[in-house]
Amino acid sequence: MSRKALALGAAALLATGLFARLGVWQLERRVWKLDLIARVERRLHAPPIEAPPPPAWPTIGAADEYRRVRIAGRFDYRRETRVQALTELGGGFWVLTPLRTDQGFTVLVNRGFVPPAWSGHEGSAAHPGAERVVTGLLRLSEVGGAFLRANAPQAGRWYSRDVAAIAAARHLGRVAPYFIDADAAPESGGYPRGGLTVVRFPNNHLQYALTWFTLAFMAAAAVVTVGRDEWRRRR
Repeated sequence: MSRKALALGAAALLATGLFARLGVWQLERRVWKLDLIARVERRLHAPPIEAPPPPAWPTIGAADEYRRVRIAGRFDYRRETRVQALTELGGGFWVLTPLRTDQGFTVLVNRGFVPPAWSGHEGSAAHPGAERVVTGLLRLSEVGGAFLRANAPQAGRWYSRDVAAIAAARHLGRVAPYFIDADAAPESGGYPRGGLTVVRFPNNHLQYALTWFTLAFMAAAAVVTVGRDEWRRRR
């Protein structure tokens, strides 16, 4: 076999193995994604539990996101923060309000979506309101900002729900490292509108696997073609 044919055959054989391995990896990712979706679905439909207190904060991670939680406290409307949002209701803001608990810590609660013209009572309440019980989904902090748009705390422009940055800008003290997306509880005037959390996990791994396996088949066919042509040439 000529060096050229040998090199082409080796390259095609290597590509076959690589593409096949990538196809298998996508199938493994599909199994993982289906398991993740099933676990999140169980969390979404489970009865709410108490929101994690300070001793549990160091262990909070992805396994806790979208867990239904409940917490009681008083809203501090003076320190609300609006974060830009795009929802099924259009463009506007998420309203994140500190909820101060009797245990001495604060949790940011995303009370829901408001349109740009909503005035509400941000900054108008002189004192925290009556005790409220909030039920919603535990969410992990969105650090830094959105794609190509960094948060600008000094200018009051927020593009992501970055708990630590908001807590520092609003001088909130001891704040939980997560926030809560409130359920769709009715609010006066209809806003903020809660219950708009989008829980969607793209699952295209089967299509990706088929693409890689097709490429592996094509590379394998190239190996066969090179070998057949070389065999014919030698005959």
